[in-house]
Amino acid sequence: MDYFKRIQCAIEFIELNLREDLKIAEIASQAYFSAFHFQRVFQAISGFTVQQYIRRRRLSEAAKRLKQSNQKVLDIAIEYQYNSQEAFTRAFEKSFGITPGKYRNCDIELSDQSKINFLDYKKNAAEELEVNKPVILQLETTKIVGYEYKTNLNNEQHYKEIPGFYEHFGAHEYFMCIPNKIAPGMSYGIACRFEDNGAFSFVVGEAVEEESKELAEGFIYMEIPAGKYAEFDASGSNGRVQSIRDFIYGTWLPNSNFERREGPDFEITDVMNSYPDHLDMKVYIPIE
Repeated sequence: MDYFKRIQCAIEFIELNLREDLKIAEIASQAYFSAFHFQRVFQAISGFTVQQYIRRRRLSEAAKRLKQSNQKVLDIAIEYQYNSQEAFTRAFEKSFGITPGKYRNCDIELSDQSKINFLDYKKNAAEELEVNKPVILQLETTKIVGYEYKTNLNNEQHYKEIPGFYEHFGAHEYFMCIPNKIAPGMSYGIACRFEDNGAFSFVVGEAVEEESKELAEGFIYMEIPAGKYAEFDASGSNGRVQSIRDFIYGTWLPNSNFERREGPDFEITDVMNSYPDHLDMKVYIPIE
């Protein structure tokens, strides 16, 4: 079963359980993805997060209930997983620009969220398949020492923060703290330690000959596992890598014959051949 059909199975599960306490891991399991990878693919394809979709669907269904029944606003709020009428009212007004009470007593139409069909995204993505074809490589294990930063997929926080991680790393000359470097000037940015809530670590560092026993505070040793990787050229402006990653997870991977296997993905920047307005960078995704 392809990515789009798998995600649609998760959508059907969400629809059946909109009035229940939904857990990301349980939703993701319907599509046979890890919780983190499911969120990343869902967001890359649709443009919004799983949580945003669930919230909009609940509010849209609650809006129908307001019009079609005489239920108290509080009862509807609790039915759709809001702890209080006040919390429900704030969310409803933020989403639709009107309070539940006013909406119930007027004739305006809301811009609501209908049930999504991911098979429609497959049709739209088909035209982009010729873009940025990757090189498929078999890589050996790479030993890394780097500085660990924390970020999150939610609200595309990682895209906002990762450029700052590189700036922080360079401004503090953390590259000077890395012993036994084997390729000075080749900077690694590694996404790893994925959590169900969308949080993950981003390690900025370099490849080393061997594990170091003593590291400066904030630094970690890790290994990028050997295996098959898809290599994408992300060279260009600072914002290009974001577009490439969105393309990888939103278009290429769902339409390819590959699965993303477990483990970190990473990017390598050739610092010596990069400039403020042009980065020489490649992105690597573990596949099978």
